[in-house]
Amino acid sequence: MITKAAHLITTSKRISVFTGAGISVESGIPPFRGEGGLWSQYNPIILDLDYYLNHTDQSWPIIKKLFFDFFGQAKPNQAHQILASWENQEIIHEVITQNIDNLHQDAGSKIVHEFHGTASSFICTKCGNIYNRSTIELNNEPPHCKSINCRGLLKPNFIFFGEGIPAKAYEASMIASKKSDLFIVIGTTGEIMPASQIPILAKNNGAKIIEINTSPSSYTNSITDIFLQDKASIALNQLNEQLSRTFC
Repeated sequence: MITKAAHLITTSKRISVFTGAGISVESGIPPFRGEGGLWSQYNPIILDLDYYLNHTDQSWPIIKKLFFDFFGQAKPNQAHQILASWENQEIIHEVITQNIDNLHQDAGSKIVHEFHGTASSFICTKCGNIYNRSTIELNNEPPHCKSINCRGLLKPNFIFFGEGIPAKAYEASMIASKKSDLFIVIGTTGEIMPASQIPILAKNNGAKIIEINTSPSSYTNSITDIFLQDKASIALNQLNEQLSRTFC
């Protein structure tokens, strides 16, 4: 299956990669759902926009703990690094990710469409100003806009329940689903709408699907052409070795 997948990669003209929580698990970031997921330990209401705005003192300390104190320590793993090297070699065109951890960019990927936003910046809920995470002092008090004429509440610049998908990421993902002839799907169950529809749209537009997951997903028996059942780092390493022999 690795040989078949590698052949598909070498014979495709435009390849997009679609990643979910599974690719970051090896960096120590747990998924949101499922056994051991964050929502088995914390109430997801903390990421409801109305709740955040009206109960900030209850929501912010948990958000800070999870997404900045804990997740902020995560580093890219080998799967992220291989994808970055593939982009540099022009093997793949882009990454569409459901993840908000910025690990693709930290590994060196340049074209990354963050479908659910990012924890690397903050946005003012009042005036819309955006601030890089490094410019915001994070403590037990929720952060506020630095503009003296605003001082509105800041929120992490990823989507909360009740918010729409970022327009640029959505548009770029739709273009990828129309133009790519191969989608490599990594570490996602395919259950979260509307992101889950992107590989399906790609398939409907003629793309082949390579899926890398530790267990079957909603894609496996419906749209997947080649299923590599393994951790992302292991499967990508094997593919990388096969491609290295092909290009040598």
